[in-house]
Amino acid sequence: MRIAKEKGLDLIEISPTANPPVVKIMDYGKWQYQEERKRRESQKKSHEVEVREVRVGMGTSEHDLEMKAKKIGEFLDAGDKVKIDLMLRGRSKYMDRNFIKERLERILHFIPRDYKIADGPKQGPRGIYVMLERK
Repeated sequence: MRIAKEKGLDLIEISPTANPPVVKIMDYGKWQYQEERKRRESQKKSHEVEVREVRVGMGTSEHDLEMKAKKIGEFLDAGDKVKIDLMLRGRSKYMDRNFIKERLERILHFIPRDYKIADGPKQGPRGIYVMLERK
């Protein structure tokens, strides 16, 4: 404390739980500024992972599947998770499970990026869904 007063600076406690406590002699305003810059830099680099949802019907054409798969690839590149929802309406709810899973595989075949299946395929309220994330 005496050295800090002689230099006209502040004594800042960095780690109070250490034995002995770690302190730094510097201007307190400058230290606050540096800590704020560190916090903002780490905030810029962080990315909130969102769950994006893509709905696909049983009769969706090949071209539409390609377009949706391209969009799924963009979502995966951004670091988001993607939920692919295969909509089952009316009679399609009672179709053979193997046929429905084959339709789901057809969608996954078009995805241009490397991915891993995080969850699923599971039965949901509207049909069957799969959660994908980037490898």
